[in-house]
Amino acid sequence: MNDSGKAAEDLAAQFLKQHGLTLLEANYRCRFGEIDLIMQDGKEIVFVEVRLRGTATFGGAAASITRSKQEKLTRTAQHYLLRHGSTPCRFDAVLLDRLIPQRLEWIRSAFEAAN
Repeated sequence: MNDSGKAAEDLAAQFLKQHGLTLLEANYRCRFGEIDLIMQDGKEIVFVEVRLRGTATFGGAAASITRSKQEKLTRTAQHYLLRHGSTPCRFDAVLLDRLIPQRLEWIRSAFEAAN
């Protein structure tokens, strides 16, 4: 991971902690893929995809979470839940068009689990 990607994930984790979530794990990896942040929000596990874009030329940060990416995130989340116990969960996205905290966008339930 490059320095700006790490900085974006750190910024996202800090922001989410300030909003009452607890960090469980960062950069969870398995054979299916990687989840940037796994957080706890009350009784829910929150799988967070952090996207950093320097320009909106190709649709910005939100457009970069393709159906294929959602499927990888879903499979990786299922792997995590099998190992740590099944619980209610959701998929959030934290979008940054630059490393500017005031421009951070948090989308709760950004997508449903891909089947």
